[in-house]
Amino acid sequence: MSHQKQNTPQPDLKKLEAAIGYHFQNLSLLRNAMTHSSYANENKKAGGSNERLEFLGDSVLGIVVADYLFKNCPHLPEGDLTKTRAALVCEKACCGFSQQLGVGEYLLLSHGEQNSGGRTRSSILADAFEAIIAAIYLDGGMEEARAFILRFVKPMLQTARPKPFKDYKTMLQEIVQKNPEESLEYVLTGESGPDHDKHFSVEVHLNSNVIGKGGGRSKKEAEQQAAREALELMGY
Repeated sequence: MSHQKQNTPQPDLKKLEAAIGYHFQNLSLLRNAMTHSSYANENKKAGGSNERLEFLGDSVLGIVVADYLFKNCPHLPEGDLTKTRAALVCEKACCGFSQQLGVGEYLLLSHGEQNSGGRTRSSILADAFEAIIAAIYLDGGMEEARAFILRFVKPMLQTARPKPFKDYKTMLQEIVQKNPEESLEYVLTGESGPDHDKHFSVEVHLNSNVIGKGGGRSKKEAEQQAAREALELMGY
């Protein structure tokens, strides 16, 4: 057994801490976040895997991203908020965030997992990122966790998904204006539901042709959705 332990070099957590940009009061939380279940099972005294931290980190990530989108994207309808949050908290995104930190080299894995490419496996890296979030949250509170998450989320929002945050009606208007003879009109085609929960349906017409349809809880939202569909059909 002692020979086996020599083959599992301990990660330099201080180096990882510097990459994370947060100073832990309790560094064992970070070690726990780096402990894959395969290592915990192989080394019974390892103090458990990162699975519980991953569970908590997933929720913290979700609320921080939802809160940020809600406050910073006031014109985005619920459907787009949901899609954008999903894109920012999915395995692919979290794996990418982990890669930026170089998390792979700090993971504690079993020999089998290590030899089968565990250090670069997307699911393991994504889980580790969520576990780091939970470790920061438990050690320093929500605001420290929020600052850490937004360091990754904000740049991704600005580069990867700029489209949902644009004003589709204005974009469509600017395109149509290039041809002075073209006329754009939004037509309310339906209104349903009680006053507190109305649903509006709108068509956008170019000259007399329907080029997009949309629905929403307000006429404004329905018009935006109709404009978005029109832009997609036009290849924008």
